[in-house]
Amino acid sequence: MNSTADDEKILRGVLDEWKAAVDAHEPERVASCFTEDAIFQGLHPYSVGRQGIADYYDSQPLGMTADYQVLETRQLADGLVLGYMSVDFSFVDRPTLAVYLSLVVEQAADRWYIRHYQVSSLG
Repeated sequence: MNSTADDEKILRGVLDEWKAAVDAHEPERVASCFTEDAIFQGLHPYSVGRQGIADYYDSQPLGMTADYQVLETRQLADGLVLGYMSVDFSFVDRPTLAVYLSLVVEQAADRWYIRHYQVSSLG
């Protein structure tokens, strides 16, 4: 899979599952989208591994939803894809937070997982 269309399809497969879990406020399900030793950088101090990811999403307010747009993709190696996205996190009681998300997804067996996740806010 060398084409950008293939890479984007891979990213969307992972991100659609991530989004569904975020929107449903299911932190353990969100964490299952990541590798066991994923490096995770949200808008708080970073963590490594699924427990830190689950804790991060558990602390997010009920009703928070995520909408993303894939901006760039690169295949780094077989079974390793880089993605750069814009993400809008919407809340019930405050303005939408627009951020940029860079991630690396890795294939393990027949599934793709997020290995590295880093959010940046340029505003």
